[in-house]
Order: sequence, then C-alpha cells, then structure tokens
Amino acid sequence: MNATAHPKFRSASRAAYWAGAAALALTMPALAKAQAADEAQPAADAPVDEEYTGNEIIVTATKREQTLQDVPVAVTVTTAETIERAQIRDIKDLTTVVPSLRVTERQNSANTNFLIRGFGNGANNAGIEPSVGVFVDGVYRSRSAAQIGDFPDVQRIEVLRGPQSTLFGKNASAGVISIVTASPKFTFGGNVEASYGNYNAVVLKGVVTGPLSETVAASLSAGYNHRDGYTENLATGNKTSNRNRWFVRGQLLYQPDNGLKVRLIGDYGKIDELCCGVFNVVQGARTGVLLAPPINGRVNAPSQLFDNVVYTNFDSTNKIENYGVSGQIDYEFGPMTLTSITAYRRGKTASNFDTDFTSADLLRGANIGFTDLKTFTQEIRLTANFVDRVNVLIGGFYFNEKVAQGTNVSWGKDARTYANTLVQALSNGAQSIPALETLFGTLTGNPSRYTNQFFAQGQSLIEDDRLKDENFSIFGQVDFKVTDRLTLTGGVNYTNDKKKFSVNLTTTDVFGALDIPALRNAATNAGVAQTIGGIIGAPGGFASAAQIAAYGANPPVGAPTLAQIQAGSANATLPLLALRDLQFLIPILNIPNAVEPGRTSDDKFTYTARLAYELNDNLNAYVSVATGYKASSIALSRDSRPSLSDAAAIQAAGIAVVNQDYGSRFASPENSTVYEAGLKGSWRNASFNIAVFHQAIKGFQSNIFNGFGFILRNAGKQSVRGFEIDGMFKPLPGLTFSGGLTYLDPKYDDFRNSPFGDATGIPVADIPKVSFTIGGEYDHALANGNNLILRASFHHESKVQVVEGLPGYFTTDSISRVVVDTKPGLDAAKQFTREVNELEASLTYAMQNGLELTLWGRNLTDNRYISTVFDSPAQKFSVSGYTNQPRTFGGSVRYRF
Repeated sequence: MNATAHPKFRSASRAAYWAGAAALALTMPALAKAQAADEAQPAADAPVDEEYTGNEIIVTATKREQTLQDVPVAVTVTTAETIERAQIRDIKDLTTVVPSLRVTERQNSANTNFLIRGFGNGANNAGIEPSVGVFVDGVYRSRSAAQIGDFPDVQRIEVLRGPQSTLFGKNASAGVISIVTASPKFTFGGNVEASYGNYNAVVLKGVVTGPLSETVAASLSAGYNHRDGYTENLATGNKTSNRNRWFVRGQLLYQPDNGLKVRLIGDYGKIDELCCGVFNVVQGARTGVLLAPPINGRVNAPSQLFDNVVYTNFDSTNKIENYGVSGQIDYEFGPMTLTSITAYRRGKTASNFDTDFTSADLLRGANIGFTDLKTFTQEIRLTANFVDRVNVLIGGFYFNEKVAQGTNVSWGKDARTYANTLVQALSNGAQSIPALETLFGTLTGNPSRYTNQFFAQGQSLIEDDRLKDENFSIFGQVDFKVTDRLTLTGGVNYTNDKKKFSVNLTTTDVFGALDIPALRNAATNAGVAQTIGGIIGAPGGFASAAQIAAYGANPPVGAPTLAQIQAGSANATLPLLALRDLQFLIPILNIPNAVEPGRTSDDKFTYTARLAYELNDNLNAYVSVATGYKASSIALSRDSRPSLSDAAAIQAAGIAVVNQDYGSRFASPENSTVYEAGLKGSWRNASFNIAVFHQAIKGFQSNIFNGFGFILRNAGKQSVRGFEIDGMFKPLPGLTFSGGLTYLDPKYDDFRNSPFGDATGIPVADIPKVSFTIGGEYDHALANGNNLILRASFHHESKVQVVEGLPGYFTTDSISRVVVDTKPGLDAAKQFTREVNELEASLTYAMQNGLELTLWGRNLTDNRYISTVFDSPAQKFSVSGYTNQPRTFGGSVRYRF
C-alpha cells in the first residue's frame, strides 16, 4: 500500500526530485552557507554570539571552538533564525531541514525514535539504549521522554553524523544531536512571541536576559504550547494527537575578569496530552469479530486512513514531567582550560492507551504504565594549546541512572465474547469457552474449576521493572599540526558500562496460564480410555490403565488396535493446540533467578583517526576513520524471555514456568565503524560541505514489534554507504538559496537470526535512499527601513518500504509455536510504503522597532503518508499504523527588545 495520499503529487514529486538534485549540483559551491550556517556539535560552552553565516559559523564539534569550515567533522547546524522562520516546535520538526536526520513520534509523546544516516533506535522501552546521543547545553539526555520539549531560547541545534563515541562515549554509536541555548547577556534584552494557527494552536513563549551585577547575568525563558487534536475519536467524542505542554527555564552566569566562568541552569517542563492516533490499515477477520454483533465495536475503514478518525473506547493519554539542574564551570589559565559539567535530571512518564485500537472493550486499561528516570552525570575535561601546533583534550565522564517502570494490562468486558467466537472458529464449531472450561476442569479432576474463568473481565498482567545503569568513560584527543596546512588527529575513549536489572511480572489471566499441550494429552488419553471402555464394556464407560494395557496386548477380533485408537484420539484433540494462539497474557520467568543474575558488564575502547588538509584559503579536505560503541540494551518489559542457551539450565533448576518460551533478556553491545572523506568550501557568498562514507554496525540492536510485544535481537552486521551534500549560495544581496542532499544504500550484511528469518543481504526498511531539502529566502529592505522576508523550503524522501516484515503473518507450528515460515510476513509488508513531499513557507514583516509579523505554513500540500505499520494486537492478520501530521498554518507576532 503506497501511503502517499495525493497521486497528483507523485509526478510533481519526481520533477521536484530531479529539480532538487540539479539545483544542489549547480549550487554546490554555495549551498552550504545558509544551512551550513547551521552546522555544529554539542557545545560544552555557549557559543560566540556574533551572527555568523555559512561555513564561518563557530562550532564546537571537537569540544573546542572552530569555524564550520575548519572542523573536519560531518555536522549540520540549524540556527535560531531557521527555527523561528520554519516554525520548528520540537526535535521532530528538524527532519524537514536536516535530510540525514529522521525523527518519528509513535504511541505517545514519550516514544520518539532518532535516526542519523538510517541508524538509531530507542523508545517504547526504557531499557533500550539509544544509538543517537542527545545533549542539551552539554548535558546528556538519556531517554526519549527526556528529549522532547518546545524550544525556548535556542541558539542552534547541531547534528553530528556518524559515530561520535570518542568524545561523547555514552551511546553515540550513530551520531549526536546537540541543542545549544543562549547564555545570559550582560545587556538587557529578550523577545516575546505569540502564535495562533489551525486546530486552535496557541504558542506563547519569551525570554528576558540582563545583568544582575557587573559579574552576574541572568535569563528567564518560558513557553506554552497548546493545540487541539487533529484526529477525532468518534467513540469518546474527544480529539487526540493534540498538544498541551509548557516549560520554564532559568539561567545564571557568573563571569568575573579572571578566566573563570560559571553557568547554572534549571528547567521544568510538563506535558499532558491525548496522543497518538492509531489507524487500521488492514482489517482482518479477527478485527471483523470485534465489529460484528454482539460486540458491535468500530474502527476506521482502511479507505479512511487519512480522514483523521479513530475509534477507541477510551482516550490514549500521556503525561510527562521533566526537570533538572546543571552547572558548568570553565576556568582558563595560561594555554589551558578546565571544564566541569555536573547535572541531575528526573523524568516521570504516565501513559495509558487502548492496545486493541478499536471501540470494543477488549483490553481494558491497556498499558496503564509509568516510568521514572533519575539521572546524574558528571563530565570534566582539560584542553590545552601548545605553540599553535598541538591541541590536547583529556577528560572523563560519569553516568548514573535509575529506572523504575510498571504496566498493567487487563481484559475488558468484550474479551470473553471475542475469545468465544475465535474458539468456535478454531474448532470448526466443536468448542466454546464454557465447553472448554468444563472440559479442562474435568481433565484436572474438578469440572467446575474453570467455570466463568476464561478471559474474565479484570484479569491482568502486572509488571514491575527496575534498572540501575552505571557508566564511566575516559577520553583524550590530540590535534597535531604537521605543517601549516596539514593536521593529524588521534583520539581514544575507554567506556565501561554496568547494569543491574529486574523484571517482576504476575498474571491473573487463567487461560494464559493453562498448559494446553498437557491438557491436550490428558484429553487424548481420556478419549483412548473412553473408546476402549466402550468396546470392552467397562463399568462407567472408561477403561482403566490395566485394561488399556491388556487391550493393547490382545485386542478383540475385528476391533481397532491400540495404536489406531490412540492415533484417532490424538487427531480428535489436535484442534486444542490451536488455542495456544489465544494465550496472550502468559506468565514469564522473572529475573533475577537461579540461572540468570540480571546483570550485564561491558567495556570498549573506541578511537578516531583523521587527516585534515587545507587545499587553499577556500577549500579544506579530510579523511577519517572512527569507531563507536553502544552498551547492552535490556528488554525491560513483559517481552523479557530467557535465552534459548539457558533452557537446559532452567529446566534442570526446575524454575521454568507454564508455557515457558525463550527469546532475549538483553541485546549485546553495538560496535560501529565509519570510513569517511569530506570536502568543505567557503567563499564570501557561497559555501558547501560534502561527505562520502561507509558506515557499519556490528551487533545492531533490533527491536521489532510482533503484535503483542517486542523482539529484541542483535543483527550480525548492518551497513550503509552513501554521501551527503549541503550548502548555501547568495547570488544577490538579501537572496539566499540553501539545500541538503543525502543518499543512503543500507542493507543487513548478516542477520540470520532476525525475527523475519534470514534477512542477510536484504535492504533495511524505513531508510529512504534519497532525502533532500531545497529552500530559499529573500530579505527585501523597504524604503521605510523595515524588511519583508519570504522563506520557502521543500523536503523530499524517496519511496521506501516502512517495515521489513509483519510477524503476525508468519506460519507457526501449533505444538511448539516455533515459526516455520516467515515468507508470508515478508510478502505482507511489501505493500506498505512511504514517500515524503512536504512544503514549508513563511512571510515575515520585520520592523525596525523590533516587532515582527509572520504568516507561516508547514506541509502546505497536505502530503499524507504512513510513518510505520505493525501487527494489530490480539487481531491476527490485521495491521495498524501511524500517519504523519496534516497541513498546519497560522500567524505569529514577535517582539525583540
């Protein structure tokens, strides 16, 4: 299914694609200035305040100030001006201005995935380590819920592409996103902004800064972001996918005239939203059961995918509270600078969403959950510059995090009716839920044991998880200027990561705890006893064990043999095994236990080696190799399963639970390597940056949803090769063209144990081969001294399959539940594709007195597409998915003082 909703736009998008590629090629000696005016890295320090553009911008990609032209790292920067003019509200919006970055929001505001050059993961599980490190003013934000927020007094956002583990040890195996806010100023000033848009969108924010004394300056920023949901829940009458968040942030800067600088930051933010709309993409027979009498549930028709209508019997909610404090101390003495950054952060998330995504009450209170993160970080480093030839950086980083998490999933009032219909279908009408309760009760010696117990409303699976992560790294880097134009760089990092975790799960679901294979055997044996009892006329109709043995040794003349009777009885009870397909809330073996300690300990050396050469005053080139590292990730959820390699020990210890199955408790570390060559050019009115690379990750941590849980596994190797181009060109005063182009060719080099079978050699889904953004800005000075500013940009991502496979379509063995054929799931996924074509524009009237009036629009062509699809929970052969945000537009008023 191609999810591009406007066929008329496809030919236009192809034309735009080639036009964009041609424009980038023709303006390459220039395209980097406006967007390259946006290239940097996590700053330890607030950047210089001058309004640089193009490759003249000051960045800190190597944790020291350099111009973008001089820093030999693939980096893209988005400036405060671009953030304002493009109406970028959070990190998710950055994808329209940074082609190598992809950001997706899924089931709620706390679940956001970051990918750079196609690599990255995270979200949905607090135990999954991200591959892309996110920093705010040099402070590492460990999980997705802590990385979402409206942008207050942002100065720039820097996206470093490729492994950055040498200087940013903790989880930067794919890249880094750094948000740099403005330091307090010693001159009074600030700005306030009010914006109103469609869907009743209201944004209010502002910042004020100024001196408190000759050596102390302060700033205070705050904001409020509210928007009605653009998706209507026709079952509850409310709207979902809304915005309701606010923040406040204060800073103090102490800067006496003795080389010392101290910056203190405190912030608090809150989100309370209904999010997010999930749509039915394929309606299978089991979803049809929920929609038919007597349940009479509702769900959107697949043909209504982009009508912004959902049906869930309660609203999906998510509440996030995020706050923290940090302190940075910089002290310059002679040629050296000592920097210390200390931070404490806490993030609390509470969410609840309807897992079956229909108005039927199948899973009540599904995924009522909370997550509580407490994080302490400390970084200290020393930089020194000797005789303008040698620059040395050494440092250390410490990370300590505690995670508490809990969920509760329970059956709703429609679960029993739904299950009864499925049981009748699976048994060809021979069984029903009440009949099974009587049968299984009889087989265990008490016919009434299970009466009214299967799929009863309120039966739950309750989860309580804990994780403690302690990590430290030691790093160093030396830049040696071999000649005036040639610089050799070498860096190394040692990282040690230790985790201690527990998963405690209890289930009150009676049907999920049944040992159906054992019950089937009992039913088979009962059938044999009844058949032989009828033949020999045994009292009560059932033969005893001794009578069965005697019958086997000497069956009556003309009667079937014991083997024939056993085969017939086994065939009659075989349909009972199909009922295992309905066991959703099954027990798990909690950890730690007698076999599994619930601990991981990893360490790794990573390095960077680079040669940079100034070809002339306008062109710089570099070649580099760098390695990256990401620590083990933990399946901190109800999907936690022992490794198959521990099966024998678990059985020997006698601790296996009913329906014991195997999967993974954790994924081993990722190790990445990138080989890269780059060229940077800068002239008075033009600049560009080109990077060509081959990047690979061994042990890539794959986290795939299978319809009710996630499968966490390591891929043997995943790689991508490609190139990136960005640049800027100013042909006339006030006129600027900018753009960026990314080409990626990703594949699984080795993934024989994937959830989709042997995935070796196949392309990686959800990574478009081509992404580009082209834009222009015209700043026209009027006769009255005011300015009229027109800005427009177009973002394109080529057509791509959104998932590799759908595990719900796999063929499994009814006895062992082992997957025997993955092809149906691979074939089913091929129809789901995405192509992105989004147009943004703004028109600003800027007055000399500091007042600005802006009209803006995002996704102006209302290009709709599916961001991802997955197996609908508890509805085999149905598919659900998330769609992108529709067209938004509005106006804003800003006043600078």
